[in-house]
Amino acid sequence: MQTAAQRVEHQLTDKGYVPVYTTRVIEQPWDGYSATDHQTWSTLFQRQRELLVGRAAKEFVENQERFGMSADAIPKFSDLNRVLKDSTGWELIAVEGLLPELTFFEHLAARRFPVTWWIRKPEQLDYLSEPDLFHDLFGHVPLLLNPVFADYMQAYGAGGVKAAAIAPEALVNLTRLYWYTVEFGLINTPEGLRIYGAGIVSSKGESIYSLDSAAPNRIGFDLERVMCTRYRIDTYQKTYFVIDSYEQLMEATRPDFTPLYARLADQASVPAGSVLDSDTVFQRGSGEGWLNDGDV
Repeated sequence: MQTAAQRVEHQLTDKGYVPVYTTRVIEQPWDGYSATDHQTWSTLFQRQRELLVGRAAKEFVENQERFGMSADAIPKFSDLNRVLKDSTGWELIAVEGLLPELTFFEHLAARRFPVTWWIRKPEQLDYLSEPDLFHDLFGHVPLLLNPVFADYMQAYGAGGVKAAAIAPEALVNLTRLYWYTVEFGLINTPEGLRIYGAGIVSSKGESIYSLDSAAPNRIGFDLERVMCTRYRIDTYQKTYFVIDSYEQLMEATRPDFTPLYARLADQASVPAGSVLDSDTVFQRGSGEGWLNDGDV
């Protein structure tokens, strides 16, 4: 018999939050959500949907509507899966918290997207140091209805499984690609720059900062440049990379990365806020408010 779903969260220590990992796949305990849980979803959903008008990529908003996502209640994964499987062959699975890297890659490679079953507490509306249901479901899932992006995610997962067998440094390079695309990516459209990264669309503050602030760099996507660039986990990003299309991402992942990992191993990493002479610059950031250390 399966035990009750657990809420596996980062642990606070005297050195800050420490990740706690879990691998268990469960049934979404939808009947166990409290009125407070549903209200938290509703508050966040309404706030972000209003804020993202003219900011999010149009396919992100359209796909949320195709799923029937609304502020009424936390969606049922089973309802979403009926739409998702028919469209791109992906499936949402409920997990208890953060997964180990290899486990996460294996799920993606099999077109399974892990979604944390629990949602943040009301006092955590504006910031949470780890993925929760709102980040995963609101932020990540809509673009899985886009066939090209869905294929990119599967290719990324397969690449992660391969990188894990090559070297730890290869995983560092690959993680940067995920960070600067899936989590914090911008896309250039005829209407201007738009957000598609889940870490941005699920954040009130970064939805504004990423497009409106003069502080960050906005630089054209280049695979090798992205994979050697450090990033921030504790503040808004110093640099956002801009793709021209989801096809550009898919094409970038087609080649075998093994020679690329070998080449990158001989190169120094690039600080998160640097602008290189070879960059295609949409905006050179002012750097206002940047911390001088803490890049990872």
